[in-house]
Amino acid sequence: MTEVVVHIYDVTNSGSDKTNNTIVQINKFFKDGIGLGGIFHSAVQVYGDDEWSFGFCEQGTGVFSCPAGKNPMYTYRECIVLGTTNHSIFKVNQILRELSREWPGHSYDLLAKNCNHFCDEFCERLGVQKLPGWVNRFAHAGDAAVEIAGTTAFRLRQAKTEIVTASKVAYRFFAGVASNNSVAPDSPNSSRGTPRFQANWFKNFVTTGAKPSSSSDLESHSEEVLHQQQHHGTETPLRQNSRQDS
Repeated sequence: MTEVVVHIYDVTNSGSDKTNNTIVQINKFFKDGIGLGGIFHSAVQVYGDDEWSFGFCEQGTGVFSCPAGKNPMYTYRECIVLGTTNHSIFKVNQILRELSREWPGHSYDLLAKNCNHFCDEFCERLGVQKLPGWVNRFAHAGDAAVEIAGTTAFRLRQAKTEIVTASKVAYRFFAGVASNNSVAPDSPNSSRGTPRFQANWFKNFVTTGAKPSSSSDLESHSEEVLHQQQHHGTETPLRQNSRQDS
């Protein structure tokens, strides 16, 4: 058995003293001031004097080690004992070899797969608790924001496509009914059937549009209603055609 320790750094490797100082101030305010989180680098120490972490590189593994608490790229902040592992040093070395294969440097992603995510997985395999939530909270929040934004954009594009498709189907439908029927404007059918039919068609259209639909679904629906309408001899005036938008 041996202790598992995580070392936390302020991410001050931007190459700009002004930016680095800003990050330190952000971390002081959000983490030290209100306990929310900040912009941090983390590394795990277990057996020996080295710490293990993950970073970007174009080729090979992104897993690397350096003397514990002495990564020259960042500003050291603190260390936290996460518990003790029952794994032997040989088992730990096996875990590190596995992680080295599974975490190539080119897969690094600031929000979705960073050093803190690596340390969480390493700790899980060691059988100890994961990092405190504040260490990677900004990345989790950013990743969630990106996912929500992407999903929203997809839904907007989908909605636009469905609206355009529906308007085209409606245009062809109304035009076809008007050209194929010959009931006179003063026929009883023109005053009784049209409002009721249009209300039912619009109700069905809204119900169909309440969930994602393909253009073939909408066209099939319109053909079925068209068949019913022609069977009953109901007329829809051409002047009420739906306007085609794009």
